[in-house]
Amino acid sequence: MNHATSPVLVIISGLSGSGKSVALKTFEDLDYYCSDNLPVDLLPDFVRSVMTRADTDPPRQLAVGVDVRGRSDLGQLSRWRETAHKHGIEVQVLFFEAEEEALLKRYADTRRRHPLSHLGLSLPEAIERERELTAPLRSQADHVIDTTGLNVHQLRRRIVTEFALSHGNTLSLLFESFAYKHGVPAEADFVFDARVLPNPHWDPALRPLSGRDIPVRDYLDAQTEVVLYVRQLTDFLDTWLPRLRNDTRAYVTVAFGCTGGKHRSVYLAERMARHAREQGWPEVATFHRQLD
Repeated sequence: MNHATSPVLVIISGLSGSGKSVALKTFEDLDYYCSDNLPVDLLPDFVRSVMTRADTDPPRQLAVGVDVRGRSDLGQLSRWRETAHKHGIEVQVLFFEAEEEALLKRYADTRRRHPLSHLGLSLPEAIERERELTAPLRSQADHVIDTTGLNVHQLRRRIVTEFALSHGNTLSLLFESFAYKHGVPAEADFVFDARVLPNPHWDPALRPLSGRDIPVRDYLDAQTEVVLYVRQLTDFLDTWLPRLRNDTRAYVTVAFGCTGGKHRSVYLAERMARHAREQGWPEVATFHRQLD
């Protein structure tokens, strides 16, 4: 998806319990303007309203959840999609599904009710009926994602790297945090160890917080070792990341690890992502394994 040339609308649909909410929340975290449970027939008015707002700069990246809860004719999507393209809006449809056994287990774990349970159907019957109702959306999807074997962290990362970051001529950056006790991410291009830095965990007031929170950031900003670490890290990344622009890869993952993956690594990932945006990198995302 190329965000620089035209507005982008990502339509997220699929089976209940297949990961649609996780996907929508991931796009929201990446600064997409999001709305859930929107009837298909309201899509034109919604997009028109959002993109013609006079009070602020209208968002150019939108994500909308569409499913059987909207109780509208899902077959309308094809006609509306053609209209959107004529108005210069790039539309991507992501459809999420999973095997019945996985869906049954997820419902058992969460004790949620299926949105079609009001029809008096058993859970397996409701799942099958939903497959039938969403078939028009599935047939028009640009990508069908089977989440049967994915946990939440794997699904979020796949969305970030495969759908939310550009795969054109622009190199995208993903800054990731992790806990060493859970292993080093195999997909990381660069790995930096933050365990040498002062640990906010030992401050009772900071322990419940994360590296996203201002008190933790202020604590780390005030540490001499952190200031030196960040300066040297920034110099390294500013020197070598631009040289990867001519490579064939679509994105680069820079990972930061600490003991629990909650404070120091998150702080560094967020700080480096902020710095990259300030340096003019057009596609920057963060992913926190232990927080997300």
